Amino acid sequence: MRLARLFSTTLIAISVIGGNADAIQFQDGTVYFVHPPRLVETATTFNDVRVWGATYYFTVTLPEDAGEPLQRITINQREGVDDIRYDLHNSFAFEGNRSGKQQRVKLKDATSNQKTRTVSLRFEEPVPPGKTITIALKPWQNPSFEGIYLFGVTAFPTGEKSHGQFLGFGRLHFYSHSFNRFGFPSGW
Repeated sequence: MRLARLFSTTLIAISVIGGNADAIQFQDGTVYFVHPPRLVETATTFNDVRVWGATYYFTVTLPEDAGEPLQRITINQREGVDDIRYDLHNSFAFEGNRSGKQQRVKLKDATSNQKTRTVSLRFEEPVPPGKTITIALKPWQNPSFEGIYLFGVTAFPTGEKSHGQFLGFGRLHFYSHSFNRFGFPSGW
């Protein structure tokens, strides 16, 4: 009986918003993706520890039937010895993937919470369904300790009260090599 009541309450809570039958909004105003974006690639330009000038790429695809545009992405460092700090002023986003860069996607704001190890990026204009975008995060420096670093990626649709959809983990592996007196890997 309780399950039937919960099920019927959930069905009543789902409504159509903006005339789009694919969009989902609950009675409390929370907006959800119908079909969430997918994290398709995570990569770095340099995977040596302590290297300056690297870029971390997180590529996300928003399906045609997402039901809602993409408004914000958070990237949370979940694993790794060092807390990576970012130069958010020089971080950016663009349409496409690393090998097929297209036009830039303007960011309204980019913030970092060192306590939770989370970066939040809000797009100036929501990214419409059917697009692929790549976030290019610029760390001040690669971590000092080698190992696997995991980053949880969460996407949020438009709306004042939007439900974040966890897309999975991006994985970067950093390696320790011998360094010269300038902090570069030997042979540079």
